[in-house]
Amino acid sequence: MAVPCSTPQGTKPSPARAPGHPRRCPVKRSLTRALPLTPAVLLLLAFLAGPIGYCVYLAFTDLQLTGQAESSFIGFDNFREAFGDEDFLNAVWLTLVFTVLSSLIGQNTLGLGLALLMQRASKTVRTVTGGIVVTAWVLPEVVAGFLLYAFFRREGTLNAILDFLHLPSQNWMFTLPILAVSFANVWRGTAFSMLVYSAALNEIPKEVVESAEVDGAGGWRRLWHITLPMIRRSIGTNLMLNTLQTLSVFGLIWVMTRGGPGGRSQTLPLYMYEQAFQNSMIGYATAVALLLLIVGSLFSLVYMRLLRTEV
Repeated sequence: MAVPCSTPQGTKPSPARAPGHPRRCPVKRSLTRALPLTPAVLLLLAFLAGPIGYCVYLAFTDLQLTGQAESSFIGFDNFREAFGDEDFLNAVWLTLVFTVLSSLIGQNTLGLGLALLMQRASKTVRTVTGGIVVTAWVLPEVVAGFLLYAFFRREGTLNAILDFLHLPSQNWMFTLPILAVSFANVWRGTAFSMLVYSAALNEIPKEVVESAEVDGAGGWRRLWHITLPMIRRSIGTNLMLNTLQTLSVFGLIWVMTRGGPGGRSQTLPLYMYEQAFQNSMIGYATAVALLLLIVGSLFSLVYMRLLRTEV
């Protein structure tokens, strides 16, 4: 027999329910509704929260891959060592440069430009352009890395084009490695931004654009005062997803430069790999990974703040 809920003092009892509809407690009703979510919550705790919690613990230990019987708790020593290491600070700087150039500027701007151009292009041009851009996106990261390595290497396609045009060529992988890998990430990832912005632009009412054209607003004024404000939420979402993806890029850079030469393209994921699997410092590498997670969380908080802002 179900136990009826008690009515708090000072409140009026609710109207009588019809026969056959017994009154249920709010807590019991909430538990009943949450019951189907229990398996998903357990899976998230086991495969997401659990590994993250274990990594947080490892970041405060001196765990090594080889040559150590057992690890010990060392507090914040790994973090102090990281901020005192010039290679770590160099990796932080290069990660920010790589993220800003390839994600915030490159993929975001080029994706928006392609989406705007494809809106006014013919169906044939849209099909061909979309197919080419999406093909670069669906290629495996390792394959894309080899293609761009062949493009930028000393005897590669880019220098062959420059020689044909009688322009000076150079070893791009040696002189400007961080720019080479940034361009590679733009080439591979722009399709996502293009698809996001194409969907957002299709949601803008045509009446608004036509009214602006009748009022004499030019293309740049319509873009700045109508298009961008109306797709601001899509811009924030795209920036957040692109930034988080770019912060974790490993295979593309590893195939093209392996972080070289001289660490001039070594971002934080490559620095972590070197410390964990080449120097066998698992605890230290996990501390660096935790710092990268914090950086990604800060970016996410900024973008979530933008998403909450009303247009």
